[in-house]
Amino acid sequence: MFDQVNGLPVHALVLHAAVIFVPLLALGAIVYALVARWRAKIGWALVLLAVAGPASTFVAKESGEKLYDRLIAQGMSGNGKTILDEHVHYGSTAFWYSLALGVVSLVMVFLTRRGGLPKVVEWIVAAAAIILAAVTAYYIFRTGDSGATAVWGSY
Repeated sequence: MFDQVNGLPVHALVLHAAVIFVPLLALGAIVYALVARWRAKIGWALVLLAVAGPASTFVAKESGEKLYDRLIAQGMSGNGKTILDEHVHYGSTAFWYSLALGVVSLVMVFLTRRGGLPKVVEWIVAAAAIILAAVTAYYIFRTGDSGATAVWGSY
């Protein structure tokens, strides 16, 4: 399921969804946390991104692992394997952070929609969302950078 579609690696087809949805999720979570007057307008988009971001990252991770297994089975070794190992590590880490950010974003939206929360709880959830957004964005960048290096070389 995650290996190929019409002879093309699924990873090459789906990774761009994660590259778009996860940074948008991070940005949306930060804006939602910091700009209370926009919450009613962007809450629905944040909920959608909180699902689409981690889901796309999961599919990119799983399809990347299938591609990695195929490349190793074909005899890849040495520096190319080392770069791919790094990429796989960053991709797995990016998935877990994007999942955490998605869950915290959903919690943040649903708690603020209920209203009547103590300000300290709102600030704790907002701080968690902002920190996770920054860490997630970092790992998405590192994953993409190491993947581009693996494919195109170091320039």
